Amino acid sequence: MEEFVVYILLSKDYGKTYVGFTSNLIERFKSHNYLSKKGYTIKFRPWQVICVEFFTTKSEALKREKLLKSGKGREFIKEIISKL
Repeated sequence: MEEFVVYILLSKDYGKTYVGFTSNLIERFKSHNYLSKKGYTIKFRPWQVICVEFFTTKSEALKREKLLKSGKGREFIKEIISKL
């Protein structure tokens, strides 16, 4: 059974966050921190994973990712960062 992961990354050096989803967190994290040659996340390396949530369906993961990118989600992310 395939599993989907919604994750939040933090770039402490730049004070930036990134929310995404994947079915392979390890490879996606490598891509954000080392492998990618273009895109938003290369500008703010290094990233650290600060939150991971697991889902059994892609639609559930996409729904959660969308919520985390909303105002309510940004508040949730601020709370996580404040506890680090």
